[in-house]
Amino acid sequence: MSTTRSRRSPLPAVAATAALLLPLAACSSSGDAAASGDAQRLRVVMAFPPAQAMSPYGDDAVTLSRLAVVEGLTTLDGNGAARPALAASWSRTDATTWTFTLRDAVFQDGETVDADAVVRSLTAAGKASPPPRVLSDSKLTATATDARTVRIVTADADPLLPQRLANPSLAILSAGAYGNGRANPVGHATGPFTMTGLDGTAGATLERNPAYWGGEAKAPGVDVTFVADGTARANALRTKAVDIAEYVPIAQAPLLGDAYVHEFPSARTNGLSLNTRRGVFSDPAMRAAAREAVDPKALVDGVYEGRADTAQGLLGPGVPWAAAARTVPTGRAVAAGREEVAGTKEISLATYTNRPELPEVATIVQQQLRARGFTVKQVVRDYAQLEADALAGKYDAFVQARNTLLDTADPISYLASDFTCDGSFNISQLCDERVDAAVDEAASRAATDDRHRAEMAVEAAVLGSDALVPLVHERFVQGYDEARVEGVALDPMERTLITADTRVG
Repeated sequence: MSTTRSRRSPLPAVAATAALLLPLAACSSSGDAAASGDAQRLRVVMAFPPAQAMSPYGDDAVTLSRLAVVEGLTTLDGNGAARPALAASWSRTDATTWTFTLRDAVFQDGETVDADAVVRSLTAAGKASPPPRVLSDSKLTATATDARTVRIVTADADPLLPQRLANPSLAILSAGAYGNGRANPVGHATGPFTMTGLDGTAGATLERNPAYWGGEAKAPGVDVTFVADGTARANALRTKAVDIAEYVPIAQAPLLGDAYVHEFPSARTNGLSLNTRRGVFSDPAMRAAAREAVDPKALVDGVYEGRADTAQGLLGPGVPWAAAARTVPTGRAVAAGREEVAGTKEISLATYTNRPELPEVATIVQQQLRARGFTVKQVVRDYAQLEADALAGKYDAFVQARNTLLDTADPISYLASDFTCDGSFNISQLCDERVDAAVDEAASRAATDDRHRAEMAVEAAVLGSDALVPLVHERFVQGYDEARVEGVALDPMERTLITADTRVG
């Protein structure tokens, strides 16, 4: 496979673009859209179609958040710190007890946001099956102390509870959202835009919420189309069929031009996970040899065309405090020599097709490892076909992209899930007492600065084990015409895109 970036044939992209125009036209021709000022409505194409009919308990919750439909008790600032949303303030009574005071707000269906509504929403999330990922390592009990006050008690000390409550899966919905064993946010949330219609996996219609506590949105509504093909999304923007295109592929950015391309750091780090439990890379010296073989800059230049950052550690520029707190990796083994490497058995290097750059990354990494003496075969499939085997440790090496801020907008969740003995996403199969102890220490720190310093000690221990070789820190590319569209959020944590301030100028 050539390392030169391949360009797709334009015919499928043109067909896909034409297909996405149909639902857009259907949305914008509705009577409600015309009545609210069709010329100024936002037209948005999103990358990920709904997987669970917009249930807030799965990945669709992020889409609801990016479209400014749902809100939680808290929100996050650019550094991942909790800020007021539906809760105007909060305090910690003891290690496991918190009190939240609500602001004056109403739901999109006119019901009042009160303590009973908050308790109902948080209780329903805790009983969901499967439960939202943000609650996988935390159990909480909410009770109403009066109409405007909610007490939340956690099973264990949870200094990150305010950040946890900003997760879109813990959105607060009105009583009308619950029925038939599911939660339906359509018309029952609190954000600046009300979702009034959902057309399966094709599109959605949003209208301005006139009762929004933060002031009316500047756009009268949003017409949303879901299109998985990145080239089709870029073509829709180029032909002015949409105002905003989510996640423009790197290969399409030069074709759109600087006026349409808005690039910013993300919290994603693409890395090479090495199987520490079995096979060639169970030997720390072989992992060190693999680390020395990999040249991340060649990936930034050759695959990402300069639109990524060479990895400096587990946490990149999308985690703005990380660089200043970074420490030197500890305990690294001496790398095996080329002759010793050449005597090892063939290794399997796997990745997935869902993120278009990763197969190209894997090819270059394969070449770099071969140059060091390793014998390497590639396994490239759809992610759904690889995940179970990767988690079971059936590959020697695995190229993946990981959001390091995950559910609480703090890296402790990522560090615990990916690198501890009992971690739920431990593809490197790492089980190191030093790492587990460092994670426990970081998780216990209530003060943000203290926790960040402790988290960087975890990073140093993980990098010292060579369980993961950081490759690149991704940048996101959102597409919109800066001369026409204002107020698009460029959020490294991927939770915000459309806001109350987004509008067509």
